Amino acid sequence: MTYTEASMDALRQSGDELADATVATLFERGEVAKFNALMRYVSTAGAPLPEGLPDVAREYLDATRVPPAWVDWAEMEKARLFFIDNNVHISTALSFASMPACYVVPHVAKLLSTTHGLKYPSKRMAETGQFTVYLMQPDAFEAGSRFIPAAQKVRLLHASIRHHLTRENRWDVEAHGTPICQEDLIGGQMFFSLLVLDSLHRLGIHMSTEGAEAYYYVWRVVGAMLGVDQNSAPKTLDEARQYLDLYLVRHMGPSKEGAHLTRQLIDLYEELVPGTFFDPIVSALIRHLIGDTCATWLDVPRTPWDTVVKAVPHLLGVLETIEDRSPLGAWALDRIGHLTTIFELSSLTRGRVMHYAIPDTLKKDYGISDAGPRIHPWTPPAATVS
Repeated sequence: MTYTEASMDALRQSGDELADATVATLFERGEVAKFNALMRYVSTAGAPLPEGLPDVAREYLDATRVPPAWVDWAEMEKARLFFIDNNVHISTALSFASMPACYVVPHVAKLLSTTHGLKYPSKRMAETGQFTVYLMQPDAFEAGSRFIPAAQKVRLLHASIRHHLTRENRWDVEAHGTPICQEDLIGGQMFFSLLVLDSLHRLGIHMSTEGAEAYYYVWRVVGAMLGVDQNSAPKTLDEARQYLDLYLVRHMGPSKEGAHLTRQLIDLYEELVPGTFFDPIVSALIRHLIGDTCATWLDVPRTPWDTVVKAVPHLLGVLETIEDRSPLGAWALDRIGHLTTIFELSSLTRGRVMHYAIPDTLKKDYGISDAGPRIHPWTPPAATVS
């Protein structure tokens, strides 16, 4: 698939027809509060839907309760094992690259500021972390899992933001397109997939081509479940590179909203690090992963750790050597990685389950082999835009 300025412009005008129609009907009938109250009891896949759920919501939940028919389950299992093997590295990439990268796109930073989704950044980070953990469970798409209900609710949350911003004249559609449009939904999918792989490569993590492709594949499935138009979304990593390069060239730049949100994010991470000695490593790691230009746009401070953090790939290389040569070492490192991820998530959630709901208003204060041997390492697709 080839992406052009014209095709990207078209994607800016499209939202998510199914979710948008569902949310519009709920608001029209005054059933949003009732829906949110009942949906707090829907947290696992396959559970009976509660009595009294609005008909339009029941129809939406029935239509979205299973993953796309084209899912390759062997590929999904490879992705899960890839996540287990790299969970700390993936969490690092999501936290220090994917999240800040969203703020390099001024209209996305403006949208987040307008909805005040990051006035309390720990909430969004907790929701993102919880969503990813749900996704990578062995039973993510089976009865009793938490991932599918979470995906259904996030999709409606996006639709509710589109509903509010357009109807309250709080968004310049002519200048910025539809809020959370298809171009931005696919862009977000790229930030959480290809950009994560790029960041792992930048950290010196050794990945097989098979493992990288499996990880990208699972986010294609996630995109489909979040309302991404599969006729427009990249299907391969090469297509993903073309899309992400063009998307960033079209939109990335400095903004006061992006800088403000980044400052909030840095403050949040520094609070999670015990003491203050290691605080500068937060800014240094963000700068290392997203690059000097983007970091400068976001007012990421320079620190003496900017040079030190470049040694991270060498340290990780030593750990991977231990992992490759010792089954016990591999088990221990995977276990440490799992516990580290759980600790980070529990710190953000304060031990609570994060609930996704449709806001009434946008408040002012708002048996499969593993992922493949590393002897055939993944090489990132070449840049397509100079």
